[in-house]
Amino acid sequence: MNIRHIAEKAGVSVATVSRVLNHPEHVAPATKAKIESIIAETEYIPNWFARGLNLNKTGTIGLVIPNMLNPENMEIVKGAEDVAQQKDYISLLCNVENDAKKENKYIDNLIKRRVDGILLISSLLSEKEVMAIIAQGIPVVHVGETTWNDSVPIVSIDSKDAAYKATTHFLETGVTKIGILYGETPEVENNRKIKGYEKALKEEKISVIKEYEIQVENTIEGGYLGARKFMNLPNPPNAIFATSDLLAFGVMDAMKDGNISVPEQVAVIGFGNIRMSNLVEPKLTTVEKPLHKMGVVGARLLFDLIEGKNKPIEEVKNIQLQSKLKIRKSCGHKERIGEMF
Repeated sequence: MNIRHIAEKAGVSVATVSRVLNHPEHVAPATKAKIESIIAETEYIPNWFARGLNLNKTGTIGLVIPNMLNPENMEIVKGAEDVAQQKDYISLLCNVENDAKKENKYIDNLIKRRVDGILLISSLLSEKEVMAIIAQGIPVVHVGETTWNDSVPIVSIDSKDAAYKATTHFLETGVTKIGILYGETPEVENNRKIKGYEKALKEEKISVIKEYEIQVENTIEGGYLGARKFMNLPNPPNAIFATSDLLAFGVMDAMKDGNISVPEQVAVIGFGNIRMSNLVEPKLTTVEKPLHKMGVVGARLLFDLIEGKNKPIEEVKNIQLQSKLKIRKSCGHKERIGEMF
């Protein structure tokens, strides 16, 4: 059963059936009721994609994420999905696994499917590649820090400042041998965290020791291996700032296996405040990124662009949300009552 059969059965034109499906307010009530009755009787299901092309909308958006195994990304996706569901939109989730070629392939497929907009999370695309998407009439919003020069709206936090505050907190507790364990991805964000870490040390006239800056894969396993590298140094640090909570979990696991007490012998701070950070023992001090809110704000901005509610894209301002330091026991804090929100 297709739309032509519905029209023949109702004794009307295909265009009239199409108006009932897309613009029922323009059809006479009696005709509308007759066609709707036939549709219900035959259990006809409209082709949503073809219908979307008629309306110049497909009711879909693309969510492009670097790695779906990273809880940070999935909390952002949850925020974006909440908005998409409110808008009665379907989200097409693309897991690019930190692979630029795979990301480009997904983008090509999203364009072919005529999605109404694309939300990029910590994208590996170049500014030129993003502008090519926009040139095809598809709005794009980016969640996370990037080097693009205001070519697309961006929702982010100030990672450099957040890392500066985390390192400063270490210094205020009296530790001075502070290492930073940073992930290979996301590259721009982690580079800015390193700058914040080094700024805090330099302000206190503490030398930046390159052996105290170790890069690993941004996973729990990477954190474990990075911590072992720190502990094998002739003069290991007595505090480790990890640029993600996953890395921090690996650090704490390595300390436990090495019979090194956290925070008495090595203090630890993470980054992200994913849900598990308050469940590990000792509870993890971490920089809270408003992950769900970043997804919500990014998606709302994208739908504003889709619906034409915003100014031209070159006039849309970037949105920078606030991070917070959540102080718990892994850096020496004793009582949760003093936790900073």
